[in-house]
Amino acid sequence: MFTQILAPVDLAHIDRLGRALDVAADLARHYGIPVCYAAVTTPQPGTVAHSPEEFDAKLQAFAADQAERHGHKATAKTVISHDPSVDLDHALREARQEVGADLVVMASHLPNVGDYVWPSHGGKLALHAHASIFLVRDHED
Repeated sequence: MFTQILAPVDLAHIDRLGRALDVAADLARHYGIPVCYAAVTTPQPGTVAHSPEEFDAKLQAFAADQAERHGHKATAKTVISHDPSVDLDHALREARQEVGADLVVMASHLPNVGDYVWPSHGGKLALHAHASIFLVRDHED
């Protein structure tokens, strides 16, 4: 049914992605397909890494850990952006296209009043990507 999963991650907030990561791993095992963990960083030093190379190494290690922990194949895709807060939606669309993902599994936040003005990243991806988008809330109502 699916051939490649893209799982966007924020290495600074991995603790908030548990449920989405579990769903991606479960679907990968169920369909026998790989997951590409994608993350966006800047060329400047940040809270996660001092350089894009260090960031990429951390993302590669994260993907390897997920693969070992959950028993699926995994790769990692680092996207460099000068302003991730502005470019994130575009960067995720391009990453999805580059890796050939036909399913995106990503964490979502609870809807709030701001969503009427600014759509969520998952919502924007669903509007513009030629793939299925699975938004996962990390908590239950």
